[in-house]
Amino acid sequence: MQPGVDFGDFRTALDGYTAHMQGLDLVTSNSPVGRRQSNTPMDTDEVRHHQYFTTTTFRDRAQVDAAYDYIKMHTEPGFAIHNAVYSKVEDSIFICWEDT
Repeated sequence: MQPGVDFGDFRTALDGYTAHMQGLDLVTSNSPVGRRQSNTPMDTDEVRHHQYFTTTTFRDRAQVDAAYDYIKMHTEPGFAIHNAVYSKVEDSIFICWEDT
């Protein structure tokens, strides 16, 4: 998170973004925000020092692509809703996984 950002403000923005995207059928769900436990031998990532994560779930690849296309359009109200979340994040990483 960006320095000085209140966790509750981030969560509120993320909830609004998720609800907006669900209303457009572009996201299935979003997990609660998790906090990293780096003080365990199970955490082996020595490169990144991120403290929080969340997982967004999509129905399939078509929904992922449609959501990405929507965000890239920068149209309102989606742009402002997305920016309300993204502007609170520092050094974000996006990783996509697929069920097998």
